Amino acid sequence: MKDHRLEFPVGKMCKVFKVSKSGFYRSQRMLPCDRDNENRMLLFQIGRIHQKSKATYGSPRITDELRAQGFDVSRPRVARLMKQKGIRAVHAKKFVVTTDSKHKYPVAENKLDRNFSAQAKARAWVSDITYIKTGRGWLYLTIIIDLFDRKVIGWSLSSDLSAANTCMAAWRMAVKNRPLSGKLIFHSDRGVQYACNAFRNLLGSYEGVQQSMSRKGNCWDNAVAESFFKSIKVELIYRTRYKRKEQAAISVFEWIETWYNRNRRHSALGNRTILEFEQLMQFKNVA
Repeated sequence: MKDHRLEFPVGKMCKVFKVSKSGFYRSQRMLPCDRDNENRMLLFQIGRIHQKSKATYGSPRITDELRAQGFDVSRPRVARLMKQKGIRAVHAKKFVVTTDSKHKYPVAENKLDRNFSAQAKARAWVSDITYIKTGRGWLYLTIIIDLFDRKVIGWSLSSDLSAANTCMAAWRMAVKNRPLSGKLIFHSDRGVQYACNAFRNLLGSYEGVQQSMSRKGNCWDNAVAESFFKSIKVELIYRTRYKRKEQAAISVFEWIETWYNRNRRHSALGNRTILEFEQLMQFKNVA
């Protein structure tokens, strides 16, 4: 069948609209293609995600975040766009972990034995303490993480290293947020706060709780807690100068509760957020 659509020569159309042929062809060459438009849109989203992560996400996590938002994109493409615009994740710094293990309290057996996974909530928790420098002195951050979903279920900030204000305070928050329903391994290093009578008696008041401690001088036995401190130091603490303790407390609260526990993507969970992982587990249980 004959095509009856009207076709006009470029020269005639340029004359009608009073433009030059060279100008018309130049404008055609300047029109962005679909790929260029897609890349501009992706770069905008990449920038937003990178900023939201406080410049901590590299291409794998940004790719997963884009896919969660509905973009069909590959990691190499994201990496290439990031490289073009000089977008990169902040690099880790070395930090010193100090533990006061020179005490005469009993030391628990390493029952966790580097099994950093759990089949259900409240089956295995890890804990540790670190230091935060402020213009008004030191703060001490204690955290308790559930190995099932890597969520920080208990934490405390204190101006001293007493067991009451560090591990005991974090424990009380943890059991309130995630009540115990069976056997639990509670793992930590050999620090005096975890080994002292007050804390051991607190654990002993809960049925089914087994205390576990790392081997002497072996940070890998508590690798999940160490990894958490590496993340918060690199992504937040090393990049912030705290003048007051109150400023540090607000900053740490926001990072743990609104970023780490809700929006941050965790490699141990397949680069899912904790909320996405919980939804996946609920779906599997129903199915």
